[in-house]
Amino acid sequence: MLTPEEEKKKREIFEAMSPRRKERILKKGYENWNPFLKPKDPLEQIKRENSNLIQALKLSYRFFSEKKIENYSNAYIQGVNEICLGIARNDDRYQGIYDFCCWYKEKKDEND
Repeated sequence: MLTPEEEKKKREIFEAMSPRRKERILKKGYENWNPFLKPKDPLEQIKRENSNLIQALKLSYRFFSEKKIENYSNAYIQGVNEICLGIARNDDRYQGIYDFCCWYKEKKDEND
């Protein structure tokens, strides 16, 4: 809810806009429009991305240190890093890949 002063300022901002911009606001609804919203903080997004990246790096480092595979290719490393980042971001695509791999391993073990 806006105070009467904010409502007056909102009307002034609206009246100073171009007709095209006014039309867009009216389509969405003047009541729903809030010209006083604070912009999203880009630093928060950067921090979130960095924490995902750090989590993914820790995960891939742990995988490589425990797995002890000799002579893995660049493609293999890229695949591990990609799925680690996807999992850290909670991306459904990588959850689907993981679920499929678990299912496939189970089916393969049944046939052996």
